[in-house]
Amino acid sequence: MALLYKAQEKYKEAEPLYQRSLEIYEKSLGKSHPSVARTLNNLALLYESQGKYKDAEPLYERSLKIKKKTIGKNHPDVATSLNNLALLYKAQEKYEEAEPLYQISLGILESQFGKDHPDVAKNLNNLALLYESQGKYKDAEYLYQRSLGILENQLGKDHPDVASNINNLGLLYKAQGKYKEAEPLYQRSLGIFEKTLGKDHPSVASSLNNLAELYSHQKKYKESASLFKRALTILEKSSLGKEHPNYKTVMKNYLFILEKFKRQK
Repeated sequence: MALLYKAQEKYKEAEPLYQRSLEIYEKSLGKSHPSVARTLNNLALLYESQGKYKDAEPLYERSLKIKKKTIGKNHPDVATSLNNLALLYKAQEKYEEAEPLYQISLGILESQFGKDHPDVAKNLNNLALLYESQGKYKDAEYLYQRSLGILENQLGKDHPDVASNINNLGLLYKAQGKYKEAEPLYQRSLGIFEKTLGKDHPSVASSLNNLAELYSHQKKYKESASLFKRALTILEKSSLGKEHPNYKTVMKNYLFILEKFKRQK
């Protein structure tokens, strides 16, 4: 029930359920049981979603400690906890703390699943995002491309995870002003999402927004405005609605481009 509320961004309703669940597990199974670790992790994710990083961090750390003790330091679930804690550090721009956690997590996954497993690819993608945040574009590009190769080989070239990876590589090129390299990646990512998820999926709206921003930087305001408008229509019809931050972001971008388009005329 708490997971459902979190998915709906009903954080106030989710929190007491997680806490009650945690209390039951601790009482009936003991404070060092793997089920306690999972619930601590979920509660930490809830706090992180709300930007309550100080509340989330000790829960992630306690969850990680329990997992190491009960299932061993080289278990894939430990890698997941390390990855989650690294993501938290990255959100706080604690890059030096995040990087070794990603590296350890990656090492565990490679040793347990092999270097060509989709979970390895996802970890590589997260490490690439960290390097990109630090301006280490060459390191990030290498990891994105390695991740992409794994996902295409394991999941197929038209999988949504492949589209997400392609989108991230496009964002990297855009950050460097490499618009010609970024555009075909955005278009390919958009095409995959439309094919696999349907033309009215929120991920399609996100891709449209990214491509529209790229056109904006190239001063292609007419094309940009058209894509922003389509993204808004998708988000209006989706479960996210007009009050969701994604909708508000796209609307802000759309109004900005309309003003630019008017001045261009």
